[in-house]
Amino acid sequence: MLFGSRFSMHFDYTLILLILPIICTSSFLLNETSQFLLVKQMSYCFLSIFIFFFVFFIPFRYTDKGTTAFYWICIFLLLVVEFAGTTNLGAKRWINIGGFSLQPSEPAKIAIVLFLAHYVKNNPPPPEGYGWIEFCKISTFILLPFIFILIEPDLGSAIIVLFMGYGTLFIVGVHKKIWISCIVFILLFSPVAFKFILKPYQITRIMNLVSGNTSSQVQQSIIAVGSGGITGKSKTESTQATLKFLPVATSDFIFAHFAERFGFLGSCILLSLYGFIVLHLLSCCFLDSKDYFLKVIASSLAMLFFIYTTVNIAMTIELAPVVGIPLPLLSYGGSSFVTFIILIAIFEHAITFRFSSHANHNKSHKKYNVFSKSK
Repeated sequence: MLFGSRFSMHFDYTLILLILPIICTSSFLLNETSQFLLVKQMSYCFLSIFIFFFVFFIPFRYTDKGTTAFYWICIFLLLVVEFAGTTNLGAKRWINIGGFSLQPSEPAKIAIVLFLAHYVKNNPPPPEGYGWIEFCKISTFILLPFIFILIEPDLGSAIIVLFMGYGTLFIVGVHKKIWISCIVFILLFSPVAFKFILKPYQITRIMNLVSGNTSSQVQQSIIAVGSGGITGKSKTESTQATLKFLPVATSDFIFAHFAERFGFLGSCILLSLYGFIVLHLLSCCFLDSKDYFLKVIASSLAMLFFIYTTVNIAMTIELAPVVGIPLPLLSYGGSSFVTFIILIAIFEHAITFRFSSHANHNKSHKKYNVFSKSK
């Protein structure tokens, strides 16, 4: 009975109500494009329901050692990719285990979020924010997976890891002098990174974006977005997607497909949904100023939604180079979809059971006081 009341009172229904229209819209678009992909995506959705409830009941606040082990397992898997990974389209990003293909960068994102949540919970920042020592420690755990993912190469996932990690630190609290120093370093180091770190094809994509010499897939995407007009087109009139002019219309460029079908007004509604998700998650960061575990989980998930959405839509309308980042919960694909569902389940657990953690903390504190008096 106690669990039932806690579940009904503190479970965050708002986030669920915000993501359901996006998932339903994904099924609608896939139904128009490919029945085969629709069946596969629906299987991911049903699987995710069981995964959600399984993850939801894991007591993440008390799994410090397990979280640390999970983090280093993910680092090991990223390292395995370099030596025994499967190459596809010029990039080593997958590991074949039997008949199953695993992309380690996806569980690595979950591992980073949980690791940061436990580290910040156990080492909360002072009022003025983290200093250089703690900042460098945390940076090590962010940059390590970032480097391995960048080497694959997977620039899109590497960017996500970097911005998610440091975006979360910005919300948690780091001394402003450190941020100023980091900005100066980035400005000075950017030419070196552009010359010696980025791959030739990545440099070509950036140069083509700057010069306006975009690829044919981006040009077709822009045509699809523009042809949708104010209210969109019917299925028979949406020639860009139905006649296969628009490449990867079910995953990387699904926003262009959506814009062609539902137009400017539909696109505004979709962007508003993503915007409300980000703002709602950020608002949850301030429910309890001392609950750093919830703050890290909520801010990390907000950063992921923001980065994925911004980069995906920007690359479909020629504002960013194409880096293969899907639109959260809308694009076809199991890896990204399951990753977001797991992180949403972790967030729901953190917010639903946040008061029980306070009760356990107060109980142990009282116990300590009793022993102190007896002495």
